Amino acid sequence: MHIGFDISQTGSGKAGCGYFAHAMIQALQELAPEHCYSLFPSFGDFYFDALMPILNPYSGRDVHYGPRHLSRDTARTFWTGPDTEVSLGKPAIIHANNFWCPTQLVSSRLIYTFYDMGFVVEPAWTTEANRVGCFDGVFRSAMAADWVVAISEASRAHYLSVFPHFPEDHIRVIYPCSRFSDSTVEGKRPNALKAIPAMGYWLNVGTIEPRKNQHRLVETYTRYLALGGAPIPLVLAGGKGWLMDDFQKHLVELGIETHVVMTGYVSDEELIWLYRNCYANLYPSLFEGFGLPVLEGMQFGAPTLTSRSTSIPEVAGDAAVLLAPEDTEAWAQAMFQLAASRTRRDQLSAAARVQAGLFDWKHSAASLLRLYEEALAAPKRQRKEPLIARELR
Repeated sequence: MHIGFDISQTGSGKAGCGYFAHAMIQALQELAPEHCYSLFPSFGDFYFDALMPILNPYSGRDVHYGPRHLSRDTARTFWTGPDTEVSLGKPAIIHANNFWCPTQLVSSRLIYTFYDMGFVVEPAWTTEANRVGCFDGVFRSAMAADWVVAISEASRAHYLSVFPHFPEDHIRVIYPCSRFSDSTVEGKRPNALKAIPAMGYWLNVGTIEPRKNQHRLVETYTRYLALGGAPIPLVLAGGKGWLMDDFQKHLVELGIETHVVMTGYVSDEELIWLYRNCYANLYPSLFEGFGLPVLEGMQFGAPTLTSRSTSIPEVAGDAAVLLAPEDTEAWAQAMFQLAASRTRRDQLSAAARVQAGLFDWKHSAASLLRLYEEALAAPKRQRKEPLIARELR
């Protein structure tokens, strides 16, 4: 089987989508090395990383890079042209992973990874350019994809609610898994935590942006301190994201700026140390397609307080404390109670490791290979426009 696979977001600055593509292609090659893999360092023009590595980091006997483009304009010309499929060698499968979606494929089966549509639920969670670009890609997938891979049951249900014309038997849930293969690794202490002891901090991992709910988290932390909670610092591990330029000012207004450590972007080694040594992992996200920081924290035994919203209960199971993400008082009380009970903390830590063991990349890759085979065994889906698209013309 000739598999064309979008790796455009797997560069050095990768986030959730990039980690999914990176880990999945590694697992596919390990599980099925007999296939031919064409890996695309650019895919469409919505997401473009000019620094994508030239050397192929993925090993295999029949693994090749597809065309590499040096500018967004040349990528756009190639990926939107009528001869794209032929230029790629007519792969049996073309798998899109970065929200952009081609619509001109004639014979290749188009598989589209769908993460989430938080930008539809609340426009303020992202920028206008990102919202428009993401929705354009998802909309095109509803017209042109042969199969959609949803990363959770919650994402699958949301997709079908927005695009009820899409054949529901052609959208399948395949869970992401942790990027970390070895749960025994100790990790490396970040420089920002040199003076903070192990189990002496609360942790939140993720880009600082409205959807991740850090504004409300720091308000929760302020309330926790007011309740008399132990004044251990709150560590925010993640880079600055959308629309959060006023975040530092918010800390000052709350009077907690000296209690909050902002590490910025951390390496994988540092992230492992943070998960392994936190008192608890706090993840109050408002909306998630999956919730990778919950799973990865659990892998390293991080006791977890997290949202009961969207997909997160699928990840956390019964191994975490689930709370409404908007209820700061409930979060503060839960933190206060957990801080007062080391026994409860240790119970959550043990349960977390068991829950994390349920997610495995080899199982996910095997499910994806079966989907590829089903797609090839069936006729290619005829491109159909939803009724609303025809009415708008």
